Amino acid sequence: MHTATRVAAAALAAATALSLSACRDSRTSASSGNGGKGDTIKIMVGGIDKVIYLPAKLTEQLGYFKEQGINVQLLTEPAGAQAENVLLSGDVNGVVGFYDHTIDLQTKGKCIESVVQLADVPGEAEVVAAPKASRITSPAAFKGLKLGVTSPGSSTDFLTQYLATKNGVPTSGYTTVKAGAGQTFIAALTNGGIDAGMTTDPTVAQLTSTGKGKVLLDMRTEAGTRAALGGLYPSSSLYMSCDYVSSHAQAVQKLANAFVKTLGWIKAHKPAEIAAKMPADYAGGDPKLYEKAIADSIGMFNGDGVMPADGAKNVLNVLAQFSPNVKGKKDTVDLSKTYTTDFVSKAPKQ
Repeated sequence: MHTATRVAAAALAAATALSLSACRDSRTSASSGNGGKGDTIKIMVGGIDKVIYLPAKLTEQLGYFKEQGINVQLLTEPAGAQAENVLLSGDVNGVVGFYDHTIDLQTKGKCIESVVQLADVPGEAEVVAAPKASRITSPAAFKGLKLGVTSPGSSTDFLTQYLATKNGVPTSGYTTVKAGAGQTFIAALTNGGIDAGMTTDPTVAQLTSTGKGKVLLDMRTEAGTRAALGGLYPSSSLYMSCDYVSSHAQAVQKLANAFVKTLGWIKAHKPAEIAAKMPADYAGGDPKLYEKAIADSIGMFNGDGVMPADGAKNVLNVLAQFSPNVKGKKDTVDLSKTYTTDFVSKAPKQ
């Protein structure tokens, strides 16, 4: 078996195992999730140890869920597309994942809305295998390459498709490879399973610090995001079904209160202080590298949980240019039903 094939098989096996485990866990304590003390609100995170979703675990670590009097169970799936599916199946009450899924799902007749917008930029980077960096200098060179994404239908897949088509490479012009994140992504990039791929910290920090990968496009900053995507691209969010939000307003408000307090805490503290609050195993045995990963991505988080209206419009514009679900349906999408600022506007600010 070729090395690339073994890597792909290992990544698939790991992702499948995580998915099955998380789904089993999410069914262990069914509850109404209405915010009462005896209820558990289950939230699936699209990769709980990724820095882009750090506010979810940090809120738990800081005790802000308990402070609001709510029991929150954080679960994890390795990719946003899988987390979305668990929400649609009714196994969890909410997802910490990318906002763009709410638009994609609306075109499929599903009403999902972001209730807390955690970040205004993706926090993603396109990383190229170091030996190939001299010839892969822009997305225009994507033709014929194997490009890694966390999984098909994930936000990394959405963004990769956009960057390729914007630069003259049709989606049929490259091969999409499910590379996951963390060690599966690193192995794929190192062993030739992929030529380049989109990932987040701490994976980006691990690849660049070892010299195995070089950043081609950096969407962890506002400037880098505007250059790559033509504007803001609101990403990490807490999204829930519209029905749940309307029928569990008290619980959603408590969640918003907790998350907004965490966002304020992040703005008031240094990366080292933030890293110290996270579980030790998130550092992967290298606390300094984890601190660097947080420092490189921390600017993506806003301080108030509010969706920037121009950002939501840009997400729609990006999806409308390549997504088969959104293309040709842009005018039918009602952005006002994909997010709400009602809860974060009422949340106490630090």
